Amino acid sequence: LEVTPGARIVWTNDEGGEGAGAVTTVTFEQVGDQTRVVLRDLYPSKEALDEAIASESTGGFVEQFEALEGLLVTQGAS
Repeated sequence: LEVTPGARIVWTNDEGGEGAGAVTTVTFEQVGDQTRVVLRDLYPSKEALDEAIASESTGGFVEQFEALEGLLVTQGAS
């Protein structure tokens, strides 16, 4: 949905096309010689959040950060 290089990435997790998926926002902030990464999921309703928790679909963060790390490596970032 949105990409601000070096600062912010926003995407939807609505794989089913039903409008029940979360909107994920990841921000990157330089803090000294490190980068603070903040990930937020915004669900369209309490019911959608409860369903995601029940189906354990909120557990994909490890894979998402591994994919991000792989992308950074290919771009020469550390």
